[in-house]
Amino acid sequence: MNLSSKSIKKKALELGFQKVGIAIAGSTDKPKTDLETWLSFGNHAGMDWMASRREERGSIHLYFPEAKSLIAVGMNYYVGKDQSDLKSNLKFSNYAWGDDYHDVLKTRLFQLLGWIKEINSDIKGVVCVDTSPVMDKVWAQKAGLGWQGKHTNLISRDYGSWLFLGELILDMDLEPDPPFTEDLCGTCTACIESCPTQALGDYQIDAGKCISYLTIEHRGSLPEFQHDLHGWIYGCDICQEVCPWNERFSRSSNERSFQPRNEIVEHNDSGWAALDEDGFRKLFKGSAAKRTKYTGLKRNIEQNLKRMS
Repeated sequence: MNLSSKSIKKKALELGFQKVGIAIAGSTDKPKTDLETWLSFGNHAGMDWMASRREERGSIHLYFPEAKSLIAVGMNYYVGKDQSDLKSNLKFSNYAWGDDYHDVLKTRLFQLLGWIKEINSDIKGVVCVDTSPVMDKVWAQKAGLGWQGKHTNLISRDYGSWLFLGELILDMDLEPDPPFTEDLCGTCTACIESCPTQALGDYQIDAGKCISYLTIEHRGSLPEFQHDLHGWIYGCDICQEVCPWNERFSRSSNERSFQPRNEIVEHNDSGWAALDEDGFRKLFKGSAAKRTKYTGLKRNIEQNLKRMS
């Protein structure tokens, strides 16, 4: 069997990805400049890891010098439920209701790479999911998956923005897909207007004001001016919930790994308040929610319950 863009995309779909496209691993001059500007304004807040590997983020060949093609994939994680399905008044971002998406996507991408190497063992590839110094949304758009919306998430015509993104970078030439060049947000500003902390501007986000950043990445006490987390204890879905593309085109995922854990759905306010470190480890084993650590989640729970009392 000969490797081709068509055969690789067919295999990726068989492995459970809903979106797949291919881009030439070329320059990203404008996104690199945009990243530098964003960092210079301090919009990454305490995420120093974004700045420390900025050169690799801005140039894929600094990360993987042999790169010739990039396969961008998207996996739908919408499960047809929202915050009203939780028993608690405390809110929990639905991307972390199930198993850790890093593990799910990496496993499938390594399977895709393994299939490619079975056909040609000389091919080298690098698997990337979120934590690699690669601009996921930039490459997804270059590969034709969708466009970056005003809330800064990638939006697709057929799944909205409920997509986990990943990449497989290869040292082989493949026929690329046309990049997605349209901006289908139009004049809509629903996400910007709905953000309770004014973290969003047009296609820009100030992480230091973002509830998702504050509840997950921020370490230590919350900044004095950001004590109101608006009920969220892990992440925030507001800007995606109000997006018309999600309201119209979201589809429920059949991926078992992303289905909500009963413990998260059934926890009430008192259950969250009583959560101890051992309970945290058991509840979030194999979950992306480990990222916030017990101390961070406990801080978020206590802060929200204090404001609700």
